[in-house]
Amino acid sequence: MARKKKPLPLLEKILITDVAAEGKALAKVDGLAVFVPYVVPGDVVDLQIRRKKHSYAEAEAVHIHEYAEERAEPFCPHYGVCGGCKWQILPYEAQLRYKQKQVMDHLARIGKIELPACSPILGSKKTREYRNKLEFGFSNKKWLTLEQVKSGEVFTQMNALGFHIPGAFDKILDIDECHLMSEINNRIRNDLRAYAIDRGLEFYDLRANRGLMRNIMLRTASTGEIMLLVQFCITNDEE
Repeated sequence: MARKKKPLPLLEKILITDVAAEGKALAKVDGLAVFVPYVVPGDVVDLQIRRKKHSYAEAEAVHIHEYAEERAEPFCPHYGVCGGCKWQILPYEAQLRYKQKQVMDHLARIGKIELPACSPILGSKKTREYRNKLEFGFSNKKWLTLEQVKSGEVFTQMNALGFHIPGAFDKILDIDECHLMSEINNRIRNDLRAYAIDRGLEFYDLRANRGLMRNIMLRTASTGEIMLLVQFCITNDEE
């Protein structure tokens, strides 16, 4: 008989102390490093452990008791779902400071390099709409957010054009607004999606590997000109 797994613990009122890689923050609990997404240093939270190893654990913040003073409101409507831009809740100046600290810590601790005093990172003038290329995928299996599921609404239109959901390769989050590129790119993407839906064009099925509309790439040149590439998939059932 298989041994029953012990339930993973809920840790209460834990102080987040630092940032870590991949957009996660760090807490230390009895010497154990706990990595948590979507929180910032200074937050006091209840943590539900989701995965535990010998030297570290991964957790989800299920309740925030106190918010850090150094915090920012996320500006993107898709924040926390699409998987990108995870540090929107941290002011840009703090992001630079923590990133520099992380690099220097790694060089000293892992690389055993004795570092001289370093000047602060020079930040970018643009913290939004700074990308010149983005790719979006089509899917006939739109990812429904928790709010949409709880609404009880029956969604008959499941076609989506946007970003892949982390951990769900066949689901796409329908993106209405992305702040990584200029507003004109949002209009192009949204108009193309509406055009494809209105004309009944088949959105790609990532499990069945079929469907006409597969991917798009938007690129903005230094001249301001915009290039749109559309990838189609045509299946020959006879082969």
